[in-house]
Amino acid sequence: MSTTQGVKPSNPQAFQPFVAPSETRPELTVRAIVLGCIFGLLFGAVTVYVGLEAGLTVAASIPIAVLSISVLRALGRASILENNIVQTTGNAGQSIAAGVIFTLPALIFLGFDLEYFRIFVLAMLGGWLGVLFMIPLRRQLIVEEHGNLTYPEGTACADVLLAGERGGSFASRVFLGLGLGGLYTLFQNSSIFGAWPDQPDYQPNWGRQHIMKGSAIRVDAVPEYLGVGYIIGARVAGTMFAGGVVSWLVVMPAIYFFGSHMPGALYPATKPVTQMSPGDMWSAYIRPMGAGAVAASGLITLLRTIPTIVGALKAGLGNLRKSAETAAGEERTQRDLPMSVVVGGSALLVALIWIFLTFKPVPGAQTGMLANLAAAMLIVVFGFLFVTVSSRIVGLIGSSANPISGMTIATLMATAAVFLVKGWTAPAFGALAITVGGVVCIASANAGDTSQDLKTGFIVGGTPWKQQVALMIGVCISTFAVGLTLNAMNRGFEEFHSMSKPWDIAAPHDGVQNQGAFTRKEIHVMLPAGTAGNQSAETEAGSQYILLNALGSHELADGKYLYNPQTKTIEVQWIQGIGSERAAAPQARLMATVINGILRQQLPWGLVLLGVFLVIAIELMGIRSLTFAVGSYLSIATTLAIFVGGVVRWMVDRAMAKAGEATEGESEISPGSLYASGLIAAGGIVGLLGVGLKLVEPFGENILQLPRTFIHNDWVAVGMFVLLAYSLYYFARKPLGKK
Repeated sequence: MSTTQGVKPSNPQAFQPFVAPSETRPELTVRAIVLGCIFGLLFGAVTVYVGLEAGLTVAASIPIAVLSISVLRALGRASILENNIVQTTGNAGQSIAAGVIFTLPALIFLGFDLEYFRIFVLAMLGGWLGVLFMIPLRRQLIVEEHGNLTYPEGTACADVLLAGERGGSFASRVFLGLGLGGLYTLFQNSSIFGAWPDQPDYQPNWGRQHIMKGSAIRVDAVPEYLGVGYIIGARVAGTMFAGGVVSWLVVMPAIYFFGSHMPGALYPATKPVTQMSPGDMWSAYIRPMGAGAVAASGLITLLRTIPTIVGALKAGLGNLRKSAETAAGEERTQRDLPMSVVVGGSALLVALIWIFLTFKPVPGAQTGMLANLAAAMLIVVFGFLFVTVSSRIVGLIGSSANPISGMTIATLMATAAVFLVKGWTAPAFGALAITVGGVVCIASANAGDTSQDLKTGFIVGGTPWKQQVALMIGVCISTFAVGLTLNAMNRGFEEFHSMSKPWDIAAPHDGVQNQGAFTRKEIHVMLPAGTAGNQSAETEAGSQYILLNALGSHELADGKYLYNPQTKTIEVQWIQGIGSERAAAPQARLMATVINGILRQQLPWGLVLLGVFLVIAIELMGIRSLTFAVGSYLSIATTLAIFVGGVVRWMVDRAMAKAGEATEGESEISPGSLYASGLIAAGGIVGLLGVGLKLVEPFGENILQLPRTFIHNDWVAVGMFVLLAYSLYYFARKPLGKK
């Protein structure tokens, strides 16, 4: 039962928190901050890993609260307010990571490098802005509208903390998922033991007519996708998988059917359809179509929420006056950071943004002081607007349904339109636009989760200013993990593929930029597959090449290439880790598509509009299209694995309904959701271990790889994934407290 049940919205003062305002308990302690920072680093890294692959994130506050109760209880007598500080500090990592991965990887798609220092600074500034802009809104949103704005995740987290204070323990189920999921991933991950294939793959090609050629059925058999699918449920997971089915089993075979008779390349691909693998088709045709689908569904979602946004903005502006009038003489549970800190800190952050953009621009994207000042002002305007909107919307519909992507699209469209009117259309201004959108997205995402955390604190009796300090600390610390993970995945998943294309580097090539000498000493180049399907590799000196960057070219697909001046040939295609099938980053691809469409008018509009009208058709059927659109962009390997998790959730709910028990959907702290959270954490942690090993291992040699035996077979991989899915079903049906 919700702890807020029975509270009258018209009389918020009637509500009494668990810890009375007159009572003092340990709260902002060193051990709470340290433990929260550890969880922030951990869940920030896991969110980046899972979010780049799956295109979505899951809330971290409840798993952190569950783990905090267990850890602090083992360390000695723990206060409920300490546990609240731990989850507040740690949850900042998840929200910052979500804002970062939805936007900043777009720099890669725009042809720029993704620097660690840039990620760190923008994430920290955006996160702090989100906290500061939300503080004046807390009193009205959290206190005065306590009965109207439920803040579902914040209320559920308070329920967990209260149950833990009364002696409840849920951590064993999380640790069980963490242990079994981690053990499974050690043997499944190809960068560690690789005992069986990590992605079973079947490519249909039936009969003399080559029926279904061009399609593929594959699954990323990893525990994190299984856990994500279980948490989001069968309906959402099924809708996402439907998008993958349309792209991979309808559109791609159709492209092969109609395009296989063409001797040349079909734009935007650069080689004939008959020579393209399913992965090539996904990269050339499905990604632009999927980006159009995600853009259209994001705008539809934004338009649908305009009444809520307008109401939230009006209420938020009114709240500022009310907060200022009632700021003096409050009880402990009503004390925020002073308005002088809010106003002064916000002004300082905006000045720092302008200084950073002016004196530390994106390499190759220098812009003037006036443009940087305009960008800083746009961040203030859109930042405050969407922080206000986000803080209120999550109180109505929860953080998971918060239309952050739609708000960011609106920010980018308005920013790019301003730049277009001013004539600022060079590639450098695309990088500046994504910087504006990135900071606003990070601020909005963090403000939404900040509101949930403050709601939790309001229910349990926390001190607001102490939570706000904890949030600032959590933002600062978690950004270390976010930037490192982002760069590690981009480097760990990258591939260098051998190719041969004669190239006159002295001649002008529209959309291709010479970026100078390649700086890597050595690269590991994948050679074309042999007749048996085996692919070999060789190590080559990187210093012999010149780096080319293609963006909107009709001669080369978008991406980076290595040109050998000795042979006058492009010999290597450098496939970045982010944007590949392993880490698709659909939201960031969408942001790059919006910017290119407005500033450069360089898009395969036929494919983009195909995605747009596909989404319109889905909306006409009465289905919310955003989940479908994301699924149409992602690899079917991702959506199929998530769908399996959704099927397990459906089976559990059906079994529990037959038994007359409360279904999983009725509880945020059910056995299945806790076990699934452990699977997600396990997949992310051990997966990052695999990325780290790949970065340090000798070229082409995995020293931990187990010998290839009969178990290195696709059917074995499928069987092991089914066993893991059964473990999720089994432990979801077993009540908490039972072994």
